[in-house]
Amino acid sequence: MIQLSLPASRGELAKLRAGDAVLLSGFLYTARDAAHKRLVGLLGEGKPLPFELRGAAIYYAGPSPAPEGLPIGSCGPTTSARMDAYAPALLRQGHNVMVGKGPRGAEVVEAMKETCSVYFAATGGAGALLAMRVKAAETICFEDLGTEAIRRLTVEAFPVIVAIDAEGNSLFSA
Repeated sequence: MIQLSLPASRGELAKLRAGDAVLLSGFLYTARDAAHKRLVGLLGEGKPLPFELRGAAIYYAGPSPAPEGLPIGSCGPTTSARMDAYAPALLRQGHNVMVGKGPRGAEVVEAMKETCSVYFAATGGAGALLAMRVKAAETICFEDLGTEAIRRLTVEAFPVIVAIDAEGNSLFSA
């Protein structure tokens, strides 16, 4: 099991291979398609982004509200292909780690190879268990999106698998 601290350097990411089991610790930003659309819109307008993308790890999740005494509710991955229209633009801005579920499109894989980025798969249907690895959660922006607002999660030993590595090798390829 590989332990990886976030944010991760491109050098650390380049060493990972499709199929590697990894425990992530550090910061993950949650963002789904509505938040991605807004981020890319801000880039298109030349406006500053609400958080630093360089080195950011984005988790494709819309966590449920936190029960009393916990930092977050269920926090499982959503289908990553919904972010494919936006991911290349964000990767080219320095974002280098994506966490979600399911395969990615060819354009995303090409952008990953250009930018030495990695796509991790988290276990779908295990949102309550994954939430146990979240030690703190803070809403960063787009509060009007409710559960789809961007949050910064502090995670410890968050279990993932390298689904697509920085060379484009994929667990989804035959």
